[in-house]
Amino acid sequence: MSGTLNREPVRYVTVEEMREADRRCIEDIGIPGAVLMNNAGAAVFREVDSGPVGIVCGKGNNGGDGFVVARLALLAGYGTRVVLVAEPESISGDAATFMRVYERLGGRIDVALTELKAANELTALSSCHVLIDALLGTGMQGDVRGPARAAIDAWPDVRTIAVDLPSGLHADTGEICGACVRADVTVTFQYPKRGFQNPAAAEYVGRLAIADIGIPASCIEGGRGEGRKRGSEEVRKQECE
Repeated sequence: MSGTLNREPVRYVTVEEMREADRRCIEDIGIPGAVLMNNAGAAVFREVDSGPVGIVCGKGNNGGDGFVVARLALLAGYGTRVVLVAEPESISGDAATFMRVYERLGGRIDVALTELKAANELTALSSCHVLIDALLGTGMQGDVRGPARAAIDAWPDVRTIAVDLPSGLHADTGEICGACVRADVTVTFQYPKRGFQNPAAAEYVGRLAIADIGIPASCIEGGRGEGRKRGSEEVRKQECE
């Protein structure tokens, strides 16, 4: 006897909806932001099959997810190198916690604060087996500029895994913010972003993997909010500067 398998349609969310879901999970349910960040980084690391691994981090929560990947790669025995396109002192909250853990394990961080330095550091990652794009997050506004733009423009032709979304892709519209990383795989967290429905986004997203990082479905249902926190940290908008 045959039956019909009912599948729920995939739900695509806006940046605002995802922020509110995070806020509810952390503040109302009580799951610490560091747990979500560790789960996110672990989901990305599951796509890594060998080293050396190059991780390009920005100053926001995507960068924190990147530091989780870096820690796991280091502990797995892979050659690991982080390029941080931000002042280390600007990293705060849960992202700073995971950056310090990586450093205390002996991890290497190269800081790139100028366009020339960012371009040179990305070129130097061309010998890596895989790159992790943890540069820019979902809060981007305007075109990518400065060292972040230089990093994207110099991105080597190496298998790339994007954290949540490719850097330079607008999460709500799927439009390119001046320049965008072309990922082979995008590991997006809990729900795919609305911009992924734009057909033009497909060549940048690559294969889409939707990772459950532990946010209950009840946190996304019917809620919109003004922002979210991870731990005590208000999520910063990732300006394209």
